[in-house]
Amino acid sequence: MPILAFRLAAPEMLVDLKYVEGLDRIAIDKDGVTLGAKVRWCDIEADERLATAHPLLAEAIRHVAHYQIRNRGTVGGSLAHADPAAEMPGIAVTCDAVLTLAGPTGERQVAAAGFFEGALQTSLAADELITQVHLPAWPAARRWGFREFARRRGDFALAGIAAFYDVDPRGRAVDPHIGVIGASDRPRRLARAEAALSGKVVDSASIAEAAAAASAEVDPPSDIHAPADYRRALVATMVERALAHAAR
Repeated sequence: MPILAFRLAAPEMLVDLKYVEGLDRIAIDKDGVTLGAKVRWCDIEADERLATAHPLLAEAIRHVAHYQIRNRGTVGGSLAHADPAAEMPGIAVTCDAVLTLAGPTGERQVAAAGFFEGALQTSLAADELITQVHLPAWPAARRWGFREFARRRGDFALAGIAAFYDVDPRGRAVDPHIGVIGASDRPRRLARAEAALSGKVVDSASIAEAAAAASAEVDPPSDIHAPADYRRALVATMVERALAHAAR
């Protein structure tokens, strides 16, 4: 609908998926969480299982727009729209999600990291639909944090960070994942920031190192909302806050 409102698209036909069955389920099992394309943000908020099955997802969805939009907006719609500042694409990329796409020739699975090709651009073919997204299983002891900053509550984030890591017996971070939204042309993981944290005890020093690496790694745009330097500094702050939450 935003694309239509801005006259960026003028399709000859719109197809309502409301009555297509099987696309609005939330399935949770030992392999992870599977969200149907028609699952709404309010459905995720209302599903108490997700507080333990995938707390990072549950927390991120609390930041999506306003109540009215969370009551109508869907997982598949957000992923297909591919706004670089949206929460769901960021969670999908950070968490190594796999999308299922369906078209006339059948289904195919695409890793979220390869699905987003730029701002409002994806690898979705013109005759394909997203049917579901699968998020891998979430260990109970995993440390996580999500922070974003917007000028007003409900606005798209000027910058946001989703982060998680596991901990080895010596208290060191294992396989850290740090994803950014709002400071790039697509959601993506910050490899240098992850490397700065990997194998270290997550304390003020390692958090500061990861934040500095993240700030240096992003190449955000300047626009009417914020200059690039501001967004770059904001990324560092969001990394610090997300990792501090995770460490607690």
